[in-house]
Amino acid sequence: MVKGEINMLDFNIRGENIEVTQAIRDYVEKRISKLEKFFDNDIQASAHVNLKVYPDKQAKVEVTIPLPYMTLRAEEVSNDLYASVDLVTDKLERQIRKYKTKVNRKSREKGYKKLDFAAADLVADLEEQDEPESQFEVVRTKRLSLKPMDNEEAILQMNMLGHDFFIYEDANSEGIDIVYRRNDGRYGLIETGED
Repeated sequence: MVKGEINMLDFNIRGENIEVTQAIRDYVEKRISKLEKFFDNDIQASAHVNLKVYPDKQAKVEVTIPLPYMTLRAEEVSNDLYASVDLVTDKLERQIRKYKTKVNRKSREKGYKKLDFAAADLVADLEEQDEPESQFEVVRTKRLSLKPMDNEEAILQMNMLGHDFFIYEDANSEGIDIVYRRNDGRYGLIETGED
């Protein structure tokens, strides 16, 4: 970060099974701050970074950056914490480069003023191939009749169907909920409705 330059990202760094030293904090902030070149100057965001070290010495880094109307998120695991930070930063940069044109176009169509990614690395932008419009084309539509059930029954249904997620009506709240299989093999629940 150049002296006098405004830092657009605030950092919330936390560690699991690891003490977040000043050296680790400085490295994470330095690497992830490189993404700021893609943001317009008026965007203020928080980077939520979770560092986790497993007993087998694997280091996992998860980064979530909520932005207006979208969220950047990536995670990486390797044998070295610093390598995981580098890998997750590279993954986030690839996400931004891949979707920058579409995000900017959609934000202009919807009138979102603070969503555009800045024009960065013009040489790389000229070299990148724009994705065909058909990538986001809906090729199949399914209509669901939602049956009231609890989340245990929904997980059972999901597993029986061989799907990674299942949408259902919660028997207690009568809200529409989604259960899904996480990367770690456990299950997650998304509840809809108001708090």
